Amino acid sequence: MLSKAIGAAFILLLMTQVISAQQDSGSNPFRPGLHLKDDKPSRTKEQKEYDKAIDREYQSKLKEIPDAGKRDPWGNIRPIPPAEKNK
Repeated sequence: MLSKAIGAAFILLLMTQVISAQQDSGSNPFRPGLHLKDDKPSRTKEQKEYDKAIDREYQSKLKEIPDAGKRDPWGNIRPIPPAEKNK
């Protein structure tokens, strides 16, 4: 009976060590693992405009990619079904 109690206490000790290792010592003293949105400075107006310009350029480049229609990368490997051979 004593060995079961010692084993249970050992397992409980290991579990608390794992839980404490997962906790972050973040900047919030009241909740160590909590990071608030205000921890990072917000982006300036110029940075936001730059992000929008990059996004617009990316979207315009996507529209320039030609559409090749239906693409079937396995088209040359798949056998033709018997119903389509006669057509």
